[in-house]
Amino acid sequence: MEKKFVYLDNSATTRQYDRVTECMKKAVEEDYGNPSALHSFGLVSEKQIRKARETVAASLGCRSEEVIFTSGGTESDNMAIFGTAHSRKREGKKIITSRVEHPAVLESCRVLEQEGFTVEYIGVDPLCRLDMEQLKAAVDDETVLISIMAVNNETGTIMPSAQINALKKNAVFHTDAVQAYGKIPLSADEADMISLSAHKIHGPKGMGALYVRRGVKLPAFIVGGGQERHMRSGTENVPGILGFGLAAEIACENLQQRCSRMAEARNYLLAGIRDQIADIRVNSPEDGAPSVLNISFLGTRGEVLLHTLEQDGIFVSTGSACSSHKKGQSHVLAAMGLTDREIEGAIRFSFSEFNTTEEMDYVLEKTKNAVERFRRLGSFR
Repeated sequence: MEKKFVYLDNSATTRQYDRVTECMKKAVEEDYGNPSALHSFGLVSEKQIRKARETVAASLGCRSEEVIFTSGGTESDNMAIFGTAHSRKREGKKIITSRVEHPAVLESCRVLEQEGFTVEYIGVDPLCRLDMEQLKAAVDDETVLISIMAVNNETGTIMPSAQINALKKNAVFHTDAVQAYGKIPLSADEADMISLSAHKIHGPKGMGALYVRRGVKLPAFIVGGGQERHMRSGTENVPGILGFGLAAEIACENLQQRCSRMAEARNYLLAGIRDQIADIRVNSPEDGAPSVLNISFLGTRGEVLLHTLEQDGIFVSTGSACSSHKKGQSHVLAAMGLTDREIEGAIRFSFSEFNTTEEMDYVLEKTKNAVERFRRLGSFR
């Protein structure tokens, strides 16, 4: 079988839609007026931003004024967490999150701990499902913020956002929905604040948004000219915003069809691996997001498998791209109770609508060969 190119690291980033690239190119070359300018050339940009905001808002079922454009999911998480904590510290200094959050959430919480806040980290079961009893017991009158992701970026586990929202009492509930948006149905009714990222849905890098429900008070995150409802001053990234708006429109208007294609590729690969490769542990739940499949190939090293597959034109990951530069085990898989051996052999395959079952035949063949080769060589060490 000839060498192919198969991209299965879509949880890290996605290929930008061609229509998005064309849209952004036009904004750079033709409609480049400053949205804050008083003349008609600037008004063109202002109107285009308004349309993009309305599109993102419609995808969540919220008002357009509740959408704040940011530089990405990390900034959205920081804005939500620091803003809520600092604005409500007189009401209480307790924050609740989970042990399996993205570093943008966990690192923010650690900074707040240094400032005197108490952070309680909720555990998960062996398939990364949240311990709802622990969460329920943790919420009290001192709790000002709950931040739990909508879909786990390493396993694809879907967290029960609506149930969490119902338990919050007087707290504000924020969800990092970077891996959920465009992958599963998502509604503004499920949280007070929702973080989004454009490059996970075939939009541009460096672009995101934060949904902030009307009535939730946040201080300005960046001060200056008063853009983005005075929340994030600075001249707007017009090409990025327009690209995000178009990507959101494409992704959400075809959500069911896109999810079906992702699920078909994911389930096809999973069935093949279960049938042809022994000694594995499937770390993703059956009812997880269709975009993620995490499997431990026991007796191997995930990093070695990754680079072996790379030589065959197959691109996967061993976990979160935002943690890949850090040494040590996956904090998600460790929180799930996996052994060192299971964590060491873990690979994350993450899918887009462009992946096919024909590609999965190639991936299965090369993965099986790589696993068998490593196990064979490992037996002589």
